[in-house]
Amino acid sequence: MRNNIVAFFMLTLTILVAQPEQSVEEWKGKKILLIGAHPDDDSQSYGTLAMLRDHGNEVWVLILTTGNVGTKDPKMTRDKLSKIRRVEELNALKVLNIDEEHYINLGYTDGELEWADRKEVVGKIVRWIRKIHPDVLMAFDPGWGYVRWHKTDHRTASYLAADASRAAEWRLIFPGQIIHEGLKEWRVPEYLFYSPLEKDANVIVNVTKYNDQRVDAKSKHLSQFSGMWDNYRGNDPNLLTKSEKKEFNDRINRMKKVDGKIVEKFRYYTGYPDGIGKGGDLVPVPIKQKAK
Repeated sequence: MRNNIVAFFMLTLTILVAQPEQSVEEWKGKKILLIGAHPDDDSQSYGTLAMLRDHGNEVWVLILTTGNVGTKDPKMTRDKLSKIRRVEELNALKVLNIDEEHYINLGYTDGELEWADRKEVVGKIVRWIRKIHPDVLMAFDPGWGYVRWHKTDHRTASYLAADASRAAEWRLIFPGQIIHEGLKEWRVPEYLFYSPLEKDANVIVNVTKYNDQRVDAKSKHLSQFSGMWDNYRGNDPNLLTKSEKKEFNDRINRMKKVDGKIVEKFRYYTGYPDGIGKGGDLVPVPIKQKAK
């Protein structure tokens, strides 16, 4: 009996803290900061980002690496690829009505983020959090209990984002930013983690209305989502072979559906940054939320 009561209490508590006061579809006038490892990581949220901009929210995208290793083309160089991927990302953001001035790239080497100077990277992210004062931080889901396994850059980016959000609210962490740069400490109120495990997703966003924008923005990442991955011929889908075009279109049009609606799924969290990875203490119970 006692175990049943405890289980019910934990389930109730999880439900109470797991949902935003307003649905994501109702958010207006918020500042959103998305943090990713590569210049296409935000593509998992393009429908949601398009919707947020359409509803008058301010969206910033902070990418940690230049994406200068993501290719199998033997003729490609790091310098050339970093320039290609910057153009692709800016073209995608333009489709979503996100200003170029709201795109930040910290310039780290793709595939080596895990070995970068951790304090340096966190300090740079903290600086942008203190500059922007985001109401919502979006990042790869580190996973309940910080046990989710991503490929190295994704895993590292998720942890760096979580660590930076915690550091940003403490005045005596990176105090020079406050004393010499005039910034102010900031606690991020809400988190929307993308790429969660299916069992951890507790927010479903209906992006049906924004699917054309979502697909169009994804199509800008030609070097990543097409045969250009193996043999880059230029930023023009007409240069793809017939079979490559089919594969490319299939990939950029992939979608998740709930109740017949095109959706994107997230893990929502609000509270102290210290609690981002403590869900393992409660064993999270996903909410079976219907798409609005």
